[in-house]
Amino acid sequence: MDDIVFQQIVNWITLGSIYALIALGFSLLFGVLNIIHFSHGDVSLLAPFLALAAVSAVGSALGDAASPAVFLLALAIAIGLTGVIGVLLDIVVIQRFRKAPAMMALVATVALGIVLRELIRHLFPNGSNPHAFPRLVSGDIALGRFNVPVFSLMVVAVSIACVCALFLMLNGTRLGLHIKAVSQDRDAARLMAIDPGRIFRATFFVASAIGAVGGLFFSSYAGMARFDFSVDVGLIGFSAAVVGGLGSMPGAIIGSLLIAGLDTLVQAVVPNGASYRLVFVFLLVIAVLVFRPSGLMGRTLVEKV
Repeated sequence: MDDIVFQQIVNWITLGSIYALIALGFSLLFGVLNIIHFSHGDVSLLAPFLALAAVSAVGSALGDAASPAVFLLALAIAIGLTGVIGVLLDIVVIQRFRKAPAMMALVATVALGIVLRELIRHLFPNGSNPHAFPRLVSGDIALGRFNVPVFSLMVVAVSIACVCALFLMLNGTRLGLHIKAVSQDRDAARLMAIDPGRIFRATFFVASAIGAVGGLFFSSYAGMARFDFSVDVGLIGFSAAVVGGLGSMPGAIIGSLLIAGLDTLVQAVVPNGASYRLVFVFLLVIAVLVFRPSGLMGRTLVEKV
């Protein structure tokens, strides 16, 4: 019994760390752009397919597709390319809606997510079928009488590193200060010789790259890459950001841990819980929105008219 409880705790923290990487992107983009980039989950889940394509391409070029070095290089390429794709989507589509009503941007990004999923489905070889995705690391580490998967430890460690790097960037670098300035007042930022367009592009790259790490971890956790994974993962990441408070980085992390805990609990306790887990997740979202519309750590904005 203790082993089962411990394993569920490990699953909770692992899933919570993965969801946090996705939710951080939602919150970062909303905090800077003040729009909901609903296709962020689809962008993040491009990374596993890009990694598989990069393994094939780099492996063919070097003649050793099974090499760990080739796989690590493919992961780095996938993260970088996902960041670039996020920037291109901003330039081509999303920037057109910066001054438009929020509903127009929401509908446009929902449509953009569908386009990305269908492109993967039809352009990637056998894109409609699941593709095996390897566990990034294997093995267990003994902690007393419990065994902890090395993969779970790596997910948590990398997620913490990404979160710390993001917070350091936002609070301790020139780029971070510019991002904060643009998020607070774009017109004042322009007067200070800050180019909002450049800041938007940098923000999209950072959010998409961090999301790509989460997408790679999720496919590795599931053992496969599927074109429709982005539907569930995107909804859960967005829900975590909403529960924590859109625009709040700590809130995104707390929301992710809450949703991952509920997800894990439902699958462990409720009969056939895997089929009903999203029902409980969205009941939590509804409850939070009813009693605290701005999220657990979000701030209510007062707009002068």
